Amino acid sequence: MSMDAVFRALADPTRRQLLDSLHARNGQTLNALCEHMDMTRQAVTKHLAILEGANLVTTMRRGREKEHYLNPVPINEIAERWIGKFERHRLSALSDLKQRLEREEP
Repeated sequence: MSMDAVFRALADPTRRQLLDSLHARNGQTLNALCEHMDMTRQAVTKHLAILEGANLVTTMRRGREKEHYLNPVPINEIAERWIGKFERHRLSALSDLKQRLEREEP
């Protein structure tokens, strides 16, 4: 698994939506994931295959059902590699400041 595959997988908003769905409720079947998507089952399957290829999603068979689980490890590796080298407290302070300014805007 390469970091490039993870970035490519995360670049698509549909795949990010699938990851968000798994983050909210891990261990979903394809049918459950399709309920929240405005696309065909085949299209969702293709997106899940890309996420699996990037190791962002893992699957487990339970009888006839195949459950999909979020694997946060590659995302954590990106955070460590690309965000960790910067000072986290400065980024946190800037983020807090931005949120405060956004709340104060009319």
